Amino acid sequence: PGNDISKIQRAYIYSAKQHEGQLRKSGEPYMTHPLGVARIIAEMGMDEASVCAALLHDTIEDTGATRESITELFGSDIASLVDGVTKLSKVNFQRREERQAESFRKLLVAMSNDIRVLIVKLADRLHNMRTLEHMAEDTRERIAQETRDIYAPLSDRLGISWLRADLDDLSFNYLESAKYQELSKKVDKSRRARQSYIQKTIKELKTTIESAGFEVTVSGRQKNLFSIYKKMESKGLAYEDVLDAIAFRVICK
Repeated sequence: PGNDISKIQRAYIYSAKQHEGQLRKSGEPYMTHPLGVARIIAEMGMDEASVCAALLHDTIEDTGATRESITELFGSDIASLVDGVTKLSKVNFQRREERQAESFRKLLVAMSNDIRVLIVKLADRLHNMRTLEHMAEDTRERIAQETRDIYAPLSDRLGISWLRADLDDLSFNYLESAKYQELSKKVDKSRRARQSYIQKTIKELKTTIESAGFEVTVSGRQKNLFSIYKKMESKGLAYEDVLDAIAFRVICK
């Protein structure tokens, strides 16, 4: 609300024209990817420049578009974001002498003069991870490992915990598929009971804390699969023995 939707529409039309005829590995029109990234950015409540940058983020790298042409059509702010995402995409994480993930995370942050560049890049990675099944197996494993080592922790550093959880679980599925499937089945079996427990506990906590005179917001969630798996591995536990698979957050005014 309040954003310039006409500019977003123009960015969509421009991007669609630039990517016309290009296909993804799935056989879908390439434009499904920028649209998917833009949707993630919009759902995060980002500004119109970020949504436009998401729609345009591959145009400089993969089409005949230039930073100058994007500046002319959409302004320097959007052009700067698109150029920043393009530069991040060119970072080579495969050079063996620089494999330390922390160094790469610092490099990505240092290259981003604007935090929105990092957020669009993370949304780009999330959408690619959601559609990774169409890639060759060795490519899937490489991208999933890179996501686990670099992009998921970076999401956490930025305080976007749901994004970290999604990236971790998607990476878990591709790197340790059998363990992922086994744990997923166990979690699904108990999901309904856990959801019921979460709702009951939220109600009890809220009632008790409000009765003590506090204005409070209470939420609860089941921890993501990779978080549960790490706890099982580090403590040598079976899934049934993990006692903190549910988390609650209590925020007092």
